Amino acid sequence: MSRDYGQYCGLARALDVVGDRWNLLIVRQLLLAPARYRELRDGLSGIATNLLTDRLRDLETAGVVQRQLSEDGNAVTYALTEWGAQLREPIYALVRWSTPLMIRGPQGDEFRADWLRLALPALFAGRVPADRSVAVGVAVDGGMVQLRATESGIDVEMPDGRDLDAVLHTEAPIVLGLAAGVLALDDVAALVEVDGDESALRTFFSATTTSDTSPGGR
Repeated sequence: MSRDYGQYCGLARALDVVGDRWNLLIVRQLLLAPARYRELRDGLSGIATNLLTDRLRDLETAGVVQRQLSEDGNAVTYALTEWGAQLREPIYALVRWSTPLMIRGPQGDEFRADWLRLALPALFAGRVPADRSVAVGVAVDGGMVQLRATESGIDVEMPDGRDLDAVLHTEAPIVLGLAAGVLALDDVAALVEVDGDESALRTFFSATTTSDTSPGGR
């Protein structure tokens, strides 16, 4: 890495590796799935090609990212190393911390439904639905993710073709508010469309008691 904080502190040393602009968003994309360079560039609109190359090289040198060759040796895929994949939990914590920033809405920022596959597991952490037989879809901005109740919690996946008990058609701020527990389905009934059994959605989206969600709130 070309620069560091020069501090013997765990946070400083972590930021030496992943604190540069775009680094954690590269990790976000690779937490979703290993990706080729073009796929990473497409998922990170706004990043210059030379900067993406530099960031990938730095992350590879640091041991966060690794390159994998296809069997024929003609294609390179980037993936997280085992150590790099351990960034999932810190990133989940940042997603939860961002709730007061997200409830304002996109305010002109880009949103992709695919990012829900990282945001929703972070917001659902610790919740284990009582009914383990339920699966629902969440449709936002032309994309859809599938929520499935399991013994360990809630899996957020791409649709796999199974029959869904319900599909929620909504907008990003609403589904994030529901998942964070700061909104209830009853609060947004006039703003969403539900296909199927609404009670199945309540298996996943039930408002929880939350502390002050304004920045600086206690």
